[in-house]
Amino acid sequence: MGITGSVDVVAALRRAGCVFAEEEGALLIEAAAADSARLDELVAQRVSGVPLEYLLGWVEFRGMRVGVRAGVFVPRQRTAFLVEQALRDVAAESVRVVDLCCGCGALGLTAATELTGRGCSVELIAADIDPVAVACARENLAPLDAPVYEGDLFDALPTELRGCVDVLLANTPYVPSTRIADLPPEAREHEPLVALDGGDDGLAIFRRVAAGAAHWLAPGGSVYVETGTGQVDSALAVLREHGLAPRVEHSEEYYATVVIGTRRD
Repeated sequence: MGITGSVDVVAALRRAGCVFAEEEGALLIEAAAADSARLDELVAQRVSGVPLEYLLGWVEFRGMRVGVRAGVFVPRQRTAFLVEQALRDVAAESVRVVDLCCGCGALGLTAATELTGRGCSVELIAADIDPVAVACARENLAPLDAPVYEGDLFDALPTELRGCVDVLLANTPYVPSTRIADLPPEAREHEPLVALDGGDDGLAIFRRVAAGAAHWLAPGGSVYVETGTGQVDSALAVLREHGLAPRVEHSEEYYATVVIGTRRD
């Protein structure tokens, strides 16, 4: 039996365990654009566990609709706190921003848009190792004429950026390998493992970013990375080890923790 209305959509989503069934139902109805067969298909996929954002083709992040597609990491709302911290620290009239491990490019897109909106001149560069993410980010960042490079962390960046990055946004994976199985099915069955798995203690990629940041940041520039609360002490020690001045910021509102390393000289 097909879906015949919003009540049926919400009921189907509730039966599947969707916590925000009403909100999701309204979005799926909007996406179906009055095509009942399309609505049936969308609801069936959502009930089967496909992330809502893949079905909509976008995720809302800091008030913007950012394009996403199947196989690309969906930025979490808590990561908005990472962008918030970077924006708070920028006082210069012009900045060079790098979005590393960019995924769909949401962090760079919103940071650059908001900085530009307050009169700051922004040069944005993004990079990711996953070609699917790179293609998605290129679409999202095209209106900003921001290049998106494919490659392994700093290896992807033009060498002329070395020592010239003011703001380094790095949404690195930080789930320990042994905890991947504990993630919700939406994540572990649909999102790329490379965007989730942080190695033995969850900090494997972070260590590489911290090591590179010491050389790629401009004097006074900072790197911003989200971590788990239990990883803070280790993460701060890594930043110190690489000569970066470390600090940590917590948000109860976002349930988020961000570690920040600033190049002193």
